[in-house]
Amino acid sequence: MSSTFSGDESAPFFGFLGAAAALVFSCMGAAYGTAKSGVGVASMGVMRPELVMKSIVPVVMAGVLGIYGLIIAVIISTGINPKAKSYYLFDGYAHLSSGLACGLAGLSAGMAIGIVGDAGVRANAQQPKLFVGMILILIFAEALALYGLIVGIILSSRAGQSRAE
Repeated sequence: MSSTFSGDESAPFFGFLGAAAALVFSCMGAAYGTAKSGVGVASMGVMRPELVMKSIVPVVMAGVLGIYGLIIAVIISTGINPKAKSYYLFDGYAHLSSGLACGLAGLSAGMAIGIVGDAGVRANAQQPKLFVGMILILIFAEALALYGLIVGIILSSRAGQSRAE
């Protein structure tokens, strides 16, 4: 059986799994953060409808998390082409770890943004001075996902360095 495949034949499985993990986990975090914050915005909007647009910030920040996962998934999937260049287990594991780093960081950031966003917009409706504090906490929660994106890019760039060709 002759094949033009070069490298380890099971390696792309791990690479594609990393791409899927990045997107799925980041979108789960984005969905949770959006839903949880959205409930807080809806609840707060009943009491203070004039603050709804100001309180939409957590929903937007949660939505950005899905974009981080999409970026890593595209980077990983473009790096998997075993017919053009040898793709070894090292490369698959690098892509898997890249996707997991970004995806799980996005999931945890989404949970933090959702919880803080829900409580923050409700508290902001009662005490407007809390707005800046809520925004700062949301920024630090978003930074967690950004750390995962940066580490994911670094790990993904390691793929292809397993053997000199």
